[in-house]
Amino acid sequence: MRNKPLLILAAALACFHLGNGAMLPLYGLAVVGMGKGDPAMFTATTVMVAQAVMIVASLVAMKLADRRGYWLVLLISFAALPLRGVLAGTFIEHWGVWPVQALDGIGAGLQSVAVPGLIACLLDGTGRVNVGQGAVMTVQGVGASLSPAIGGWLAQMLGYHATFLILGGFALVSLGLWIGFAATLRPACATGASRP
Repeated sequence: MRNKPLLILAAALACFHLGNGAMLPLYGLAVVGMGKGDPAMFTATTVMVAQAVMIVASLVAMKLADRRGYWLVLLISFAALPLRGVLAGTFIEHWGVWPVQALDGIGAGLQSVAVPGLIACLLDGTGRVNVGQGAVMTVQGVGASLSPAIGGWLAQMLGYHATFLILGGFALVSLGLWIGFAATLRPACATGASRP
């Protein structure tokens, strides 16, 4: 609780996953509901696109983190969701799965490397790396678990287009936290060649 960068990371991830968690299921419902995609094929495509991009993004994240630190890697991952929300809200089409899920893969791939790596750096020598990882994942999970309820309610009240824009907008809070506390976070996020 006294580790400020860890608290900022947890809050930023919670906001990100508050928007991210409902995006894929709602996009699938929107496309199939409008008769623009086969349910089985669309579902398979969403998984394949996101997973393929995530593998590449995680490999890029390792190199980028070593050269520039975790701060930039997480900044890029947070920026992917607002762009994803704009694309999903603008193009509810069967081909939209490619850019929408590619951005999901970018965010997931970058975070899969940066989040555990950053937590390990922040808590190095404390004997609390696993506890810190669990705490951050719990806060992140709260955002992810609330996302479908909020997303479903928004879709029912405002329609799919507005819902995707709002869900993408939650990550603007993540970006605001990450950029606003950059002076605190950048030194804490430095690793490898990026350390001064």
